[in-house]
Amino acid sequence: MTQPSAPKALSLPRGPLMVDLDGVALDAAERSLLRDPAVGAVILFARNCASAAQVAELCREIHALRDPPLLIGIDQEGGRVQRLRQGVTRFPPQRALGRLAEAEGIESAIAMARDWGRLLAAELRELGIDLDFTPCVDIDWGVSEVIGDRALSERPEWVAQLAGALWSGLQEQGLAGVAKHFPGHGAVTEDSHTSLPEDLRPWPLLQADLQPFRALIAAGIPAIMPAHCLYPAVDPRGPAGFSQRWLQGILREELGFQGIIVSDDLVMAGAAVIGDMAARVQTALSAGAELLLVCNDRSAVEEALSVLHRHRLPQPRLEALQGRPAASVLHPAARDAIRARLARL
Repeated sequence: MTQPSAPKALSLPRGPLMVDLDGVALDAAERSLLRDPAVGAVILFARNCASAAQVAELCREIHALRDPPLLIGIDQEGGRVQRLRQGVTRFPPQRALGRLAEAEGIESAIAMARDWGRLLAAELRELGIDLDFTPCVDIDWGVSEVIGDRALSERPEWVAQLAGALWSGLQEQGLAGVAKHFPGHGAVTEDSHTSLPEDLRPWPLLQADLQPFRALIAAGIPAIMPAHCLYPAVDPRGPAGFSQRWLQGILREELGFQGIIVSDDLVMAGAAVIGDMAARVQTALSAGAELLLVCNDRSAVEEALSVLHRHRLPQPRLEALQGRPAASVLHPAARDAIRARLARL
């Protein structure tokens, strides 16, 4: 008896919405959701990541649904923010690179950062993941608990150098990176997941936070995620992720970024000041975001889809976020050597 052939992939351009999943495998409702023309990408959380082998199968199934395939992203920074932990390297918090710079010098830390990126990217690409929401380039100003040891350093120049090296390693192994959280989340005490932080510093003091973004833009980072933070000295009307002044006037025109602007999760409390989900979707798109995250709330996803279906769907430029073959093979011996050095951090 012949086996039934697998369903043919749906030929459909990627839409502007990035959505989440409930568990470790797709159900019928999620397969239908992922075939919606407004959807272009999927983000994996810890609940979706039981093991490396299971994630590889999940990615295979997601990619087989459509042509071009949906993008698959993950927050895999290290430390507190590492969604997949079984079957891959457990990375320390990225602040370990800053501590290495303090102990052994910045050049040693730069070399480690590049190898960190190489190993991280090699492991994720083998599973079928396209992009990682890293590096986190917020400066550690000593006040933000939600950033904390996710920050590379309190020295902007070191953050710029270390993040650039980490991105170089990601790029070598074909993984897209997303620098976050523009223009900087490290000088506020509030967590934008639960409230709207306000950074009251004047424009001259905000310049230090832009230094890592300038460096990564020059290095060709393909995507940047703005913060759901308010910076009244620059634009008192709304958070950076909804601000044309920040995204067009500063990020695009002044800093020269030509890549993809990826919103932070529109369900977060820091976005609520904009209004309902319809207002958040429309305002983020108008400000310049091309890929919109709507996560952990299926009713919010349905609202976002409804808004997008009522208008002509934007066609985001998402090709640069698709995973690519590695420029060079990272052999097992090299991986083991990097892991041994990571274990000493």
